[in-house]
Amino acid sequence: MLNFDKSEDTLSDPSALVSPHADKGWWRGAVFYEVYLRSFSDSDGDGTGDLPGVINHLDYLAELGVDAVWISPFFKSPMKDFGYDVSDYRQVDPIFGTLDDFDQLVRQAHRLGIRVIIDQVLSHTSDQHPWFQASRQDRTNDKAAWYVWADPKPDGSPPNNWLSMFGGSAWQWEPRRGQYYLHNFLVSQPDLNFHCPAVVAQMLEEVEFWLKRGVDGFRLDAINFCFHDLSLRDNPPKPAEQRKGRGFTADNPYAYQIHLFDNTRPENLGFLETLRRLIDRYPSAVTLGELSSEDPLATTIEYTSGSKRLHMAYSFELLVDTFSAAHIRNVVETLGASSVDCWPCWAIGNHDVTRVTTRWWGSNASVPRAKLLNAFLFSLKGSFCSYQGEELGLQEADLPREALQDPYGIAFWPAFKGRDGCRTPMPWTEQDPACGFSSAKPWLPIPAQHRASAVSRQQADPNSVLSAYRTFLRWRQQHPVLRHGGIRFIDSPAESLCFIREHEGKSILACFNFSASACSVGLAGLDPEELSGHGFDRCRLSPGVVEIPALGAFFASLPDATVP
Repeated sequence: MLNFDKSEDTLSDPSALVSPHADKGWWRGAVFYEVYLRSFSDSDGDGTGDLPGVINHLDYLAELGVDAVWISPFFKSPMKDFGYDVSDYRQVDPIFGTLDDFDQLVRQAHRLGIRVIIDQVLSHTSDQHPWFQASRQDRTNDKAAWYVWADPKPDGSPPNNWLSMFGGSAWQWEPRRGQYYLHNFLVSQPDLNFHCPAVVAQMLEEVEFWLKRGVDGFRLDAINFCFHDLSLRDNPPKPAEQRKGRGFTADNPYAYQIHLFDNTRPENLGFLETLRRLIDRYPSAVTLGELSSEDPLATTIEYTSGSKRLHMAYSFELLVDTFSAAHIRNVVETLGASSVDCWPCWAIGNHDVTRVTTRWWGSNASVPRAKLLNAFLFSLKGSFCSYQGEELGLQEADLPREALQDPYGIAFWPAFKGRDGCRTPMPWTEQDPACGFSSAKPWLPIPAQHRASAVSRQQADPNSVLSAYRTFLRWRQQHPVLRHGGIRFIDSPAESLCFIREHEGKSILACFNFSASACSVGLAGLDPEELSGHGFDRCRLSPGVVEIPALGAFFASLPDATVP
């Protein structure tokens, strides 16, 4: 039994929660299933998802075949940004449960062979955090330098032109100090000052608190935002034709600048190396960074190459608004050609962007497209973030203005409807009024079309997206080359992608036809032997060519001698 010392808020035997799996390289090729906690499962009938709700569905995650669960922030918070504004890094917010609930989740996940990754928000806190409450009082208290403070210009205006990603100036006036504080996101999310050694030391302690509780790693939110330019230089303007991407829309003034001085500073690399030294004391723990920079591929390489910084990272390069096979190939090839040892984590959806089936295909989204997309993602070289509901093929919810909760969407309505459309609760059963998510009214409405995609309905349908997801991940486990191998693309028709995965003398050819019509792929110089069991219909294979049906996939083993 765990000996939990309530007075110290730590475990006297932390090893009791440590993952029993000792494989240090488990994360390479792993599938991380993102649980957006508020919307996964509500166990206590308050309309909001919680940790016991996750525990109740761990068997479901195990049956999916995922390697790890990434849980969105559950720390104590005023919830201005739904947990990404932390007021206590070591306490579970009561709406999500207790520390005991978290410990139970870790134990049960580990028994099922599932790793537990938690969201860690290091660059900023809530303005309700005791550290900020002290820091804002005056310029002489012991937390005075813990946040980014700056004097106004002679005319009283903010220190520079930096902007918040949520709109407007990134500076907020504090009359008690007679200074501005920096907030890269909401006004209620002041940025910590990582140039202050005490802040770095404190944040490492916050990370280690959870390592001692048995977590298997961290998804590091906005990890390139920890440091700012000490000289507070203005950001230069961005040409109009470049004002798009990085997770925000062109109508957001944030897109008008080249963000050189407010994030992705060189000092951040030293901090990541210090963080990695701590992580490496826990042999199988990993780091997954979220990156939003001006050159995301270069930043991914810089932040993940070698073994001194992050284990892996994902950017917004595959979270774009439209599907383009050429763009996907260019991103994957560019990253591979630029660095042989960096390890990407690919994401095509998450809690911050429109659901991928809607984002890429709109009204043409379909069950076959969702099946193909999941199989394609899990066939790339790298690790993967799979957002809850992608295994069901869920489409974006179209919510009315009065139903919105996201401050981002409320501020930019109607041009940008915010992130609530991808955050609606999981539909577990089709008959229940709240789709089995809660016994109460959910915090966000569940769209009627999601009812038909409920887990209960798809579990009974061998042709469903859910069944295809499970089938493919089981099949993938039988082919280590798809988890560990290198990747090399071969030319194929428009709206298709074909590549060869190679590892330890084994080679697999993978081809995906995203078109609504059949396509033919030339296989000159190859001698493929078609593989089965992955859930897709067989293709018509003849010497030198394979015909792939609309929205179909082709997998084949290749003898070594045929790989040019």
